[in-house]
Amino acid sequence: MNLNDFEKTTHSGLYISKDSHPKFGQKYIARFQHDKKRYVKVLGYTKRDNLSIKTAIELMQSFKDSVIPKVEEKITKQEDKLSTKDNETLIKLKEENDFLKSILGDYKNLNPQVLSEGIQKIYDLEALKKYQIELIKLQNWLEKENKRMIILFEGRDASGKGGAIRRITRYMNNKHYRVVALGKPTETQRNQWFLQRYIEHFPTGGEIVLFDRSWYNRAMVEPIFGFCTPEEHEIFMEDIVNFEQDLVRQGMILIKLYFSVSKEEQKRRFDRRIQDPLRQWKFSEVDMQAQDLWDEFSEKKYEMLRRTTSRSAPWHIVRSDNKHLARLEAMKIILNSVDYDGRNYSLDFDENEEINISVQRELLQMRKTKDY
Repeated sequence: MNLNDFEKTTHSGLYISKDSHPKFGQKYIARFQHDKKRYVKVLGYTKRDNLSIKTAIELMQSFKDSVIPKVEEKITKQEDKLSTKDNETLIKLKEENDFLKSILGDYKNLNPQVLSEGIQKIYDLEALKKYQIELIKLQNWLEKENKRMIILFEGRDASGKGGAIRRITRYMNNKHYRVVALGKPTETQRNQWFLQRYIEHFPTGGEIVLFDRSWYNRAMVEPIFGFCTPEEHEIFMEDIVNFEQDLVRQGMILIKLYFSVSKEEQKRRFDRRIQDPLRQWKFSEVDMQAQDLWDEFSEKKYEMLRRTTSRSAPWHIVRSDNKHLARLEAMKIILNSVDYDGRNYSLDFDENEEINISVQRELLQMRKTKDY
């Protein structure tokens, strides 16, 4: 359809068709825009004369009124044809949309990157829940069998230890677990056997104790900052393996987790702590020196892993640049340490070899680079 198919009328911009409409059997008028390509068809006009602006408007409105109800009727019929499955899908999408709004507010106006990260966190939390259910089963089994469990969380500052502990214990019965994060020793404790202040917090039957940093402070932090003498450090390194073997022989379930963060990721997390008022409390004087003393910590880490891993109490290295995967892997390590009742074998308990690293592989990597 083009301008050649129409004749001019007495009113600017309005044209009448030379031939009747092939479907409706009537001539019709059209309003061409300035580019003479866009037009609005109006049916019901048969004579060239007696055409006024008012008549044209009425004809246009009449045409719209005749078409729109038919379109609406067509849509209604299509909706009626929707299957039950389609309706369920629409309902589910609406529920998901309402759920996102309840969490994220007017999420359509959010920065896409922020929105993506927020949604990913929701999925991550959901992915952990299946394993958190298993941790409750494990806890119930320990209580039933009167077993004791110690989990050590070690790693550099900002390696993700605290976040992992919170996810692991989130749904546990708080009557049967404790999180222990000891501060600086008192003057009395300094004059005691070094391990005594840790032993005071050991679990009783049916209990789990999670140490957020442990006696391995003496292997890394204390010698670097001069909180112990070289002799005290060496005595610890020589004796600790036998101490842990005795614990295991006496029925203690001992799990040692080392969260291994890269230098680049640690710096990124420190920067975030400094800039975020809600996280600034996490940033300490020790943190300020962590990057500068990276190589010193690497040397002590290498020595600790090499000398203190054993068959009865091996280290489990968890690469923690990706917090979610590190938390998931830590849960799997804990769950795989015990053959508890009611395990859901449909879940994936296999280790992620990119996250759960053997001590030998970590030491080999550290010999190649000091980034870990």
